[in-house]
Amino acid sequence: MSSRPSALAFSRLLIIHIVVPLLALARASVPLVLVPETLVGLPGFDDGISLLGDAALVAAGGGGGGSHVRVTRPSASSSGFLQWPKSFRFADPRSAAPTSFSSEFAFSISPGNADGLALVLFPRDFRVGAEAFGLSGDRRFVAVEYDAWMNEEVGDVNANHVGVDLGNFRSVSVCNASSVGLALSSGEKLKSWVDYDGSSKRLEVRLSKFRDPRPYDPIIAYSIDLLRMWKGEDVYVGISSANGNSSQTISVYSWRFKPRKIPMSMHSLPARPHGYSSEHGKLRKRGNCPLAILGRVIFATGCGALLAFLGLFLWAIVANRHTVFPAECPVHPADFKYEKINVVAGKDVEGGKH
Repeated sequence: MSSRPSALAFSRLLIIHIVVPLLALARASVPLVLVPETLVGLPGFDDGISLLGDAALVAAGGGGGGSHVRVTRPSASSSGFLQWPKSFRFADPRSAAPTSFSSEFAFSISPGNADGLALVLFPRDFRVGAEAFGLSGDRRFVAVEYDAWMNEEVGDVNANHVGVDLGNFRSVSVCNASSVGLALSSGEKLKSWVDYDGSSKRLEVRLSKFRDPRPYDPIIAYSIDLLRMWKGEDVYVGISSANGNSSQTISVYSWRFKPRKIPMSMHSLPARPHGYSSEHGKLRKRGNCPLAILGRVIFATGCGALLAFLGLFLWAIVANRHTVFPAECPVHPADFKYEKINVVAGKDVEGGKH
């Protein structure tokens, strides 16, 4: 009989101290903080990258594909986020040089009517939402979008473009991916490089197929002063995606990010700083490179021929100075006179003969 009251007492204590607090938290809508998954030792990724939302690590399959991160699930209203582990500042009191950075990542976008993904830089108080690319309406982010859906409300040029966004989703600089022979939502692996030079205040974006080398020319080159935008604030970086009402899946196969300081004395501007100019969906390329190269070749050939001619001319002058020619004696005409000589034989001569 004594065991039954003790069991009832234990049940009451369990309800009071565990169940009731959980119900109170649920009613008060207090979010539970979950520890995100962290990538460590995954080839192609920096250590410490956090996976948030629906982002999850997918193990290597039997078809020979390596492990990768699936950012969105193949179901509607899925969003995911990869966050780089450290923050950085564009203004560092320990260094007079502004901060630059380089990022390189490989990804694929399956067919479907969704935005795609974006590389985003954001301040500490930034909130990840369920809007385009999984971003919120915060006005202080900078994103490079790889957009596979045409949204006329924000002026998208088509459903296959790359753009730079500043605080909203109306791109300030854009490039049609079809112009470089790429389709973002084909499911094919692609690779992108995003570089920012803090001294020249220039943001460059490159895109190619996964196994192709890094392109020499960027598809987007945009001037922006990120130091003025964030000053000494902590800045974070991540890769974000949301598929809206579609079942589009986004996968990331590698991602590396590197902030760096370049001394002003060692700094050099990127090659062809004015080669590209893009504004509100227009991309213009500088003059015809083959003609310029041909002109340089002709000029160099002409200079070489001129130098060769001068060398031969000087050699001929020096050689003529040291050549020995036989001396020529002047010949003058002379008159010779011929006179008759008479020989007289005297008697003495005759007498001398015996």
